[in-house]
Amino acid sequence: MDALKHKCFLEELLFWTVKYEFPQKMVTFLLNMLPDQDYKIAFTKTFVQHYAFIMKTLKKSHESDTMSNRIVHISVQLFSNEDLARQVTEECKLLDIMVTVLLYMMESCLIKSELQDEENSLHVVVNCGEALLKNNTYWPLVSDFINILSHQSVAKKFLEDHGLLVMWMNFVSFFQGMNLNKRELNEHVEFESQTYYAAFAAELEACAQPMWGLLSHCKVRETQEYTRNVVRHCLEALQDWFDAINFVDEPAPNQVTFHLPLHRYYAMFLSKAVKCQEIDLDSILPDQEMLMKLMVHPLLIQASVSEIHSNMWVRNGLQIKGQAMTYVQSHFCNSMIDPDIYLLQVCASRLDPDYFISSVFERFKVVDLLTMASQHQNTVLDADHEKSMLEGALTFLVILLSLRLHLGMTDDEILRAEMIAQLCMNDRTHSSLLDLIPESPNPKSGIMPGSCSFESVLSEVADFKAPVFEPGGSMQQGMYSPKGEIWDQEFDPVIVILRTVYRRDVQSAMDRYTAFLKQIGRCPGNPWPPYKKRTPLHPSYKGLMRLLHCKTLHIVLFTLLYKILMDHQNMSEHVLCMVLYLIELGLENSQEEAADQDTAGPDHCHDSWFPGSNLLCNMRHVINYVRVRVPDTAPEVRREPPASTSSDGHSSSSHNSGTAQVFSLVAERRKKFQEIINRSNSEANQVVRPKSSALKWTAPGSTPQLTTVILEVKESMLSLLIKLHQKLSGKTDSYCPPWVTDPDCLAQADLSKYSHGDGVTAVERILLKASIQSQLNKLSIDEICRKAAPPVPPKKSSPTEKKTLDKEERRQKARERQQKLLAEFASRQKSFMETAMDVESPEIDVAMEIAASEQQISEPTYDCVICGQSGPSTEDRPIGLVVLLQATSVLGHRRKVSEPKKLPTSDEEQIYQEGTCAAVHDVRLTVLQRYFKDSSCLQSVSIGWEGGVYVQTCGHTLHIDCHKAYMESLRNDQVLQGFSVDKGEFTCPLCRQFANSVLPCFPSNSVERSHWQSHSHGNKSMRELIKEVEELQEQLGTFPVSISSETNLSKEMEAVMKDIKNATQKKYTDYSKTLGSPDNDFLFMYSVARTNLELELVHRGDSLCSGGASAGGKRSCLNQLFHVLAMHMRLYSIDSEYNPWKKLTQLVQKKDLTTSEDERAEVPLLFRDVTSILLIQVLTMPQPLHKEHFACIVKALYSLLYSQALITLSIKLHPEERATWKECGAHTKSSYGPGKSWEALLSFVISELSGGKIYCNEEPEDVTTSNLDVWSSQSIEHYIQQFCLPFLRITSLLQQHLFGTDIPSCQEEEEFMGLCSCLGILPSVLQTSREYASASCLDWPAPAFDLISQWCSEVIMFAEDHPEQANTLLIQETKWDLPRLLNLPEIYNSIFQYYHRKACSVCNKVPKDPALCLVCGTFVCLKGLCCKQQNYCECVLHSQNCGAGTGIFLLINASVIIIIRGHRFCLWGSVYLDAHGEEDRELRRGKPLYICKERYNMLEQQWVTHTFDHINKRWGPHYNGL
Repeated sequence: MDALKHKCFLEELLFWTVKYEFPQKMVTFLLNMLPDQDYKIAFTKTFVQHYAFIMKTLKKSHESDTMSNRIVHISVQLFSNEDLARQVTEECKLLDIMVTVLLYMMESCLIKSELQDEENSLHVVVNCGEALLKNNTYWPLVSDFINILSHQSVAKKFLEDHGLLVMWMNFVSFFQGMNLNKRELNEHVEFESQTYYAAFAAELEACAQPMWGLLSHCKVRETQEYTRNVVRHCLEALQDWFDAINFVDEPAPNQVTFHLPLHRYYAMFLSKAVKCQEIDLDSILPDQEMLMKLMVHPLLIQASVSEIHSNMWVRNGLQIKGQAMTYVQSHFCNSMIDPDIYLLQVCASRLDPDYFISSVFERFKVVDLLTMASQHQNTVLDADHEKSMLEGALTFLVILLSLRLHLGMTDDEILRAEMIAQLCMNDRTHSSLLDLIPESPNPKSGIMPGSCSFESVLSEVADFKAPVFEPGGSMQQGMYSPKGEIWDQEFDPVIVILRTVYRRDVQSAMDRYTAFLKQIGRCPGNPWPPYKKRTPLHPSYKGLMRLLHCKTLHIVLFTLLYKILMDHQNMSEHVLCMVLYLIELGLENSQEEAADQDTAGPDHCHDSWFPGSNLLCNMRHVINYVRVRVPDTAPEVRREPPASTSSDGHSSSSHNSGTAQVFSLVAERRKKFQEIINRSNSEANQVVRPKSSALKWTAPGSTPQLTTVILEVKESMLSLLIKLHQKLSGKTDSYCPPWVTDPDCLAQADLSKYSHGDGVTAVERILLKASIQSQLNKLSIDEICRKAAPPVPPKKSSPTEKKTLDKEERRQKARERQQKLLAEFASRQKSFMETAMDVESPEIDVAMEIAASEQQISEPTYDCVICGQSGPSTEDRPIGLVVLLQATSVLGHRRKVSEPKKLPTSDEEQIYQEGTCAAVHDVRLTVLQRYFKDSSCLQSVSIGWEGGVYVQTCGHTLHIDCHKAYMESLRNDQVLQGFSVDKGEFTCPLCRQFANSVLPCFPSNSVERSHWQSHSHGNKSMRELIKEVEELQEQLGTFPVSISSETNLSKEMEAVMKDIKNATQKKYTDYSKTLGSPDNDFLFMYSVARTNLELELVHRGDSLCSGGASAGGKRSCLNQLFHVLAMHMRLYSIDSEYNPWKKLTQLVQKKDLTTSEDERAEVPLLFRDVTSILLIQVLTMPQPLHKEHFACIVKALYSLLYSQALITLSIKLHPEERATWKECGAHTKSSYGPGKSWEALLSFVISELSGGKIYCNEEPEDVTTSNLDVWSSQSIEHYIQQFCLPFLRITSLLQQHLFGTDIPSCQEEEEFMGLCSCLGILPSVLQTSREYASASCLDWPAPAFDLISQWCSEVIMFAEDHPEQANTLLIQETKWDLPRLLNLPEIYNSIFQYYHRKACSVCNKVPKDPALCLVCGTFVCLKGLCCKQQNYCECVLHSQNCGAGTGIFLLINASVIIIIRGHRFCLWGSVYLDAHGEEDRELRRGKPLYICKERYNMLEQQWVTHTFDHINKRWGPHYNGL
């Protein structure tokens, strides 16, 4: 690190730029001059000259992130240019400087390594707790280094330079063995260190990335020299490392490090050498002793991962699990676990197989378990960890022997295998697949996700499933799932196991595989993982297969088969599965057996259990007796040994033959290791050390309570397999060799039928393969099957042993019991739900729909979902419905045109708010209030188009006192809920639906009902009925449940009325001119009924053609709601003077019509909203109402409605047409029944109104704009029907709720007739003829012409003074389109480009988080403090003004939609998806997005049906800050 000497201004400038940590303006200034070539070269050299200074400044910086970004901003422009990089490398020693600077940087945070020999270790490693590593401060330097290594000319320089390689290996060795984990054996660790993040990031960025960069230049034969250099220096560095940590042959117990970058460098360069450069592997491998050392630490990691998953490291906290997961995670696996396994494969292919196998079982600590005895002592492992560690060891062997990632697979095959493994675990989105498939980290490697090979492989192996929508409302993204043939032929459990971060993913893959097999009807039972043929091995690695043909492995397999057959402890299906897999791998890779081996009789095998090392021969070799060491307590001890033990020569030879063999796994390993060391090294001290450690290991054998026992076995592997077949299938003699029935099966074996299945199939497949390859095996199998025919109980297992039921089996049984209980519980719950919510069940129908129907006198009963009791609702203990009250403006957003408004995406397009239903009604009320008496105005229209209260229920009921207790318990519950209990919110105790109030169920008083039924017989005339209705209205005071008596019920009714009022804002309830006027409440109450009926109609699609019960039949609470409203409305008696009923049905003397001057007139009937009058009439009469009285009211109102229709029509006619119709009608006046001819009525209306100023003010030019088509009698009839339909629909719904009469379904054109007959206003004579039906329904309460004349006179008087207003008030809008959200453009970019730079209209700034209201198109600032008013941010404020508390906003910069509902909000998701059907939240991936129509329709549906609260689950409070 020389001192800096500045010779020019540029150097001085750069110095101060560095000193002040790269101020942005200086960076820009220095970079702006780069186009000048001379400056570029000079600047680059100066930059390199200051490189060390930059590093020092960076280390000291407090803002290292910002500074790092600015350094890279400069360096990437300098070093990405190959010529420039080469020039600087040659002239300024760039590589030396970089490596030195990196070394120097890391040297500041080194600590002594505690690996292996803690006291004497000379090795130093980086300390991962240092800020330098924790904050990734080194990354700008490393990224520059990776950048220049991507240039071939520079990389060549690096690979040729021995000094540089030595320095670099020195640098890498700082990371070798970092972040050492020591297993906690006693206490749980107090503080979980999170340094492992830093360690993994450092190895990946500082070691692995440069390695991949270098590897990309070692692709062809010509570059062999470079590879040899790296390998040589790697081995030297490794040898130094082993010496530094004092490593001989045994790793220190209970510690593991996941970081072995030197091993991985070595492995990856070996792999490259063989795969691409045709180097002979043996020429670059070290001697046997070094190989033995090399394999220890990678093997230790595999064993430790298994220990971690067996919960043996649980006291080290969660972080150790995190390390085991990160080690195999997709971004790390090809730089960590893959090279480790490859290195172990290389070692296994070159070392003695017996030595390797025994090392594996010793590392996994299961040597003691591998005994024929039923009991054993394991000194290094607890019994409850044995099973999973044994599974781990066998699984590791399977992976080691099956994996071909570096042993001969091509890049395309690897990509395909990786992709299939990921898709088998779960269906994946395109982006998650890209993320999960380990790419070669170097971009120049050719196989890149997103490259054409990725897409083509994806289309070969997977089917695309378009985004679907489940009825529950959860939204799926576009997914890829494996094709059927992939499951059938290419599903590879081995790669799945290797690549799973969570163990549950393996289970998930197996479940999906099982589902596939069930679907194609292949395997009825529980299938086992299928065996998959492997790609051929590269010749250099043929030695790996010797592992499958070594006696040690065969002894282990034999012992395990025996133990499984005998139900010994800690055996599991997984163990058997792996044992069979290993046998099958051995059969796949066995050489032809030599003929002379068959002659070897029992006398030839004194030394060991098996005659040779070929699995094929060993499978049929019978083992008679085995000597085992067991604890005194073992059942074997108590049995008499066979008589021939010592005398019979043959048997004794067979004990010698293998008794100690299994236990000598450890000794065997020591022996081999000793031989090698002695061969290579004669120094005495070297020899002593292993001996001592060997002594340490024999300790378990010498514990006093072990006894030697001789077991009679008399089995071969084949016989054990056949017995296992019987055990698995649960039948004796279950195995019948296939060649008995089909002699040719060995010649042309069809193995495909065995490819999927359970253990039984696997055993059959293995036996068939063994027979195909060897005639002797076939004979042996025949022999065993013959002997097995008379079943003899096996001698081997004592009764006590049988009793010790395998723990696993016990667990299985418990699990089955639990499943059974759960299923029973679920079915009970289901039947309860059905009874509680069934539309068909009669009592509920009564409860929900027809509490006041005239036929049923039986009291409806309800179930309380809290206390579970059922009973009627009484005045003392009322029962209520769980309801959600919410303010809604959905109705107010309806428009007249059916085309929804388009969202503007340019300045030319605009959205105007006029013409919405809410605006029209608002204007109408204002005009009426200007001219007429206030109290009368407030009864002439309905409000609630904006901010109306909608009541919905889940249909469950509870006692109101139970509910209060429930609310109290919620209040005391400390758990964070998604709702606010203080606001009365809760979730239904049964179905968990969101709710905020309880609506009391009205007790139907049977006495009072029968009292009403007494005089409801006989067909009364219209006259009598009118009289009765009037009388009923007079006696308002006599309301059966009197309010004055304070019963619990009336209190609750008042409480719920208060809730309904509070559900919406004050501005939506106050319309009267005098504050607190009772008329206000009156108006609000009947408008609530109106809102709920109108919304039900909207949910039915705005027509009742489909008929039937209401959409939410069982869930409708309108009946209860009417009771509550009626009870409160009856508090306000209508003065009989002003009761519209009189004016509707009787002729009033003229004198009454003249009013005194000071008082304003009442609103003329013709200006009034007929539906509102209906609701007022029904709700102010004593309940339960009579059907005939209801029909009477409807008839009277229909006459008024019809007159309104005629008048509106007459205003629309041309003056000429008007005259014609007037003439025409005058003639027909007498021919029909009085008041039944529409022509007569029309002509009468025209003549009546012609007297006033109604038609006068028509200007001639008006004629051109009005409709030029001439009105025919058909079009007039159609117009009148359309005018009357909205009223008839609402009335039919009301009738359905009050009396339970069903609405008949009909064709669209017959809807008018259908509803009229349903309401009973269609005369029976006319039910066939369709012509001019509307007039025939009229039933005038008084002479038609007189009544019309009386109604018109009111209007004419008003028109005298205000002709324009009279006209506008006469024309009433009755037809609205369904509510719709805005139409969005097809491509998201068009929204983004227009809005993300658009200024907010309130604050005129471009918002940081712009958002759009999808209901009205308003552009708002999300979370913007600029537009905050009275502590409310703009989105919340807008949601209150536009949707009465419900807002739907599209966040422009994130493409997602948020919903605001009252004081809560939630993220809904996105309606824009990319070409692969995925969301791109936050626009991170930057893919083009297109509208997903189905999702948008779903959003609109949830808005219209007010189901946001029920479908979206993740709500949180917004504290008015959105």
